[in-house]
Amino acid sequence: MTARAHTPESQDELLEYRLSLRLGPVHARQRLGIEREAEARVFGTNHDSFHLENWASAPRFIRFCLQLVGLFRRGQNNSRRLTTASNHFHLPNLPAPFEGLRILHLTDLHVDMDEANLEAVIDQITPLDYDLCVLTGDYRCLTWGSVEPALEGMAKLRDAIRGDAYAVLGNHDSVRMVPALEDMGYRLLMNEHHAIHKDGEYLYLSGVDDAHFYKVHNLHRAGDDIPVGGVSVLLSHTPEIFREAAHAGYDLFLCGHTHGGQICLPGGIPVTLDSDCPRSLGRGYWRQNGMQGYTSPGSGTSVINVRLNCPPEVTLHTLTRGPE
Repeated sequence: MTARAHTPESQDELLEYRLSLRLGPVHARQRLGIEREAEARVFGTNHDSFHLENWASAPRFIRFCLQLVGLFRRGQNNSRRLTTASNHFHLPNLPAPFEGLRILHLTDLHVDMDEANLEAVIDQITPLDYDLCVLTGDYRCLTWGSVEPALEGMAKLRDAIRGDAYAVLGNHDSVRMVPALEDMGYRLLMNEHHAIHKDGEYLYLSGVDDAHFYKVHNLHRAGDDIPVGGVSVLLSHTPEIFREAAHAGYDLFLCGHTHGGQICLPGGIPVTLDSDCPRSLGRGYWRQNGMQGYTSPGSGTSVINVRLNCPPEVTLHTLTRGPE
């Protein structure tokens, strides 16, 4: 007997079945349906919301403009010069075993955008000392098409990340990536939480699916089972749900999406953040309604691999009970 060949249709059915088991049928059906609809159109789902990254001519147009003013080569070199930013979160109620916990935060990697940038990220994180790694979305360059190049890059990155790696999806990412990412050893938090245990105490790490374009985040599912008073960290691709998260009782909020503007005016003033949130939340540390947050400008680039007045970074967050 010969084995029956797997057709693209049967592979899609198998993927949908696996996603239904993993995420629940409603979440899987919703995310896949929106993806298929969005991939068929350049102008979002209703022709009212234009996304620059979906405009096929955008990279060529922006590159031409930057070359015209002599900034393209500088911006490309800037995109490959990463820094390691250090941030401290002060939490008086942090359980003692987690004092000094170090979290490596990576976001907006767009690993299939520029091989040199991915290698720069790997070189930057290799010597770092951290306890766990979190990734807050946008692993793919485009918002449509094949996921294989991004998965290849994420596999290389996973080999460079030591220990546990927790991740959420961004608006560039397909839910079809979830099984492969989890097979690599990333722990996807799809409107879920994970209790990190140490010496009889717990730290609660939650993550929501994309809240920017897909609007499939669910803070209730992610946090309803976290005990009252438990110290909690929320991973979200975008800062846009900061108000919801603060009122839900999260202590910390880690996100990306904005790229810090990526192409900024002198002084780091972003031209656009592509995010429905106050500009004060566009980059770095912030505090809102008792919740502390950090919006990383990310390590990669979108649309075109240049950065101006907005250096890329990997971020090391340290949790402490000490005074600010």
